[in-house]
Amino acid sequence: MEVTKLEHACQILTEGDARLVIDPGNFTRPVDATGVVAVVITHEHPDHVTPEQLSRILDRNPGAVVIGPAGVAATLAAALAEANGDTTAGIVVDVVTDGDRRTVGPFDLTFHGTRHNVIHSSIPVVDNTGVLVNGVLFYPGDSYTDPGVPVEVLAAPVGAPWLKVAEMMDYVAAVAPRRAYPVHEATLSDIGYGMHTGRLREAVEPGGSLVVLAPGESLTV
Repeated sequence: MEVTKLEHACQILTEGDARLVIDPGNFTRPVDATGVVAVVITHEHPDHVTPEQLSRILDRNPGAVVIGPAGVAATLAAALAEANGDTTAGIVVDVVTDGDRRTVGPFDLTFHGTRHNVIHSSIPVVDNTGVLVNGVLFYPGDSYTDPGVPVEVLAAPVGAPWLKVAEMMDYVAAVAPRRAYPVHEATLSDIGYGMHTGRLREAVEPGGSLVVLAPGESLTV
């Protein structure tokens, strides 16, 4: 299985001819992938999903299923009701939460966690459910969810309004992946990204290794 990191939160996993898209939001280039069997959305924030990105993917892959927590389904339904061109028409979300499991094509998906990390007491906390793919790669979305199982590869958020570097390091040390790569970096300057990935490396090593992927680069997992 191969994972290709795009900008910010979006990742595409490929197994044979099948692809799984995760979190195609508005900080990411237009996603034009084909062969997509499923789109997993960890939560409703626009840097993780937009109706335009989702519609583009589904237009090219009409058989793909959309999977996400209840907040994602509600947000997309509201967008459909308000949209001038019904850009989300026909989108049905398979609602999942902590402990659920789905198999789509060659991808075995287990879901972990229920809530987004706190940004501020004045900002509502939304649904957030991380995903473990084929028992190998875990991506927590915007949370510090520990899936409670060994993690071979961790997609680790490194920059966000809710993220504190010390907490990120503690989280990664607790999960203890064999490998990790940074994601959720669009809020950082180049200097900040270098600083945060340096701290992430300290948390991953010496027990594991960090791979820094530029948008469009891939890693075999």
